[in-house]
Amino acid sequence: MRLVDTSAWIEWLIASPTGKKLKSAIPAREEWLVPTIVQLELSKWLAREVGEEKADQAIAFTQMCVIAPLDTKIALSAAELCVRHKLATADAIVYATALEHGADLLTCDSHFDGLPGVTFVAKATA
Repeated sequence: MRLVDTSAWIEWLIASPTGKKLKSAIPAREEWLVPTIVQLELSKWLAREVGEEKADQAIAFTQMCVIAPLDTKIALSAAELCVRHKLATADAIVYATALEHGADLLTCDSHFDGLPGVTFVAKATA
């Protein structure tokens, strides 16, 4: 199981140079874990940057993957991860979700770099 962080989703969707590097790491839908917080972040970004129709299409795709709702166990784990790793709330929820489901985390966000179970792909510089 692989959780694709919002940063990696965006790079992949816009087919950036980083997104092209990520292509081989993108899981099959049945192995793709999508936290509801990633749905929120992705929908917000896509609606703002490319429009509601594209946002709706991407969210429809996420619904064919394995959805991981935020529950109390993940929320409490995320609170602990915020403190331990100095992660922002949404990032801690993403990481806690990956840990809870035994998934690795694919991300382009450097604040995850070095954490156990994280596959970090640095953003390509222009």
